[in-house]
Amino acid sequence: SNSCGVHQRPAALYKNQGESAKMECSHSISSYNRILWYKQSNYREFVFLGYLNVKTGFPEAGFEIEGDASAGGTSTLTINQLTPNSSAVYYCAANADFAG
Repeated sequence: SNSCGVHQRPAALYKNQGESAKMECSHSISSYNRILWYKQSNYREFVFLGYLNVKTGFPEAGFEIEGDASAGGTSTLTINQLTPNSSAVYYCAANADFAG
């Protein structure tokens, strides 16, 4: 939500099967340097898609995650080949990698 300083766009995305889709997430929390991506299908459980740690992406298979997870930077999630299963609500979250 905007009150937490995390912003996601676009609000809605419509694409055809076989195409790729991109969405972006950014935040304004100075101590946070990691952005995590999730999807939720049909109000079921959240599925973890991977994360961006500073500038290194760690995506699950079929996804790309890149960008800058620092405050003011943008993380991009790319779904490489859309299937009917790709239809979902996608969420991003920001947190701190305290080990780094």
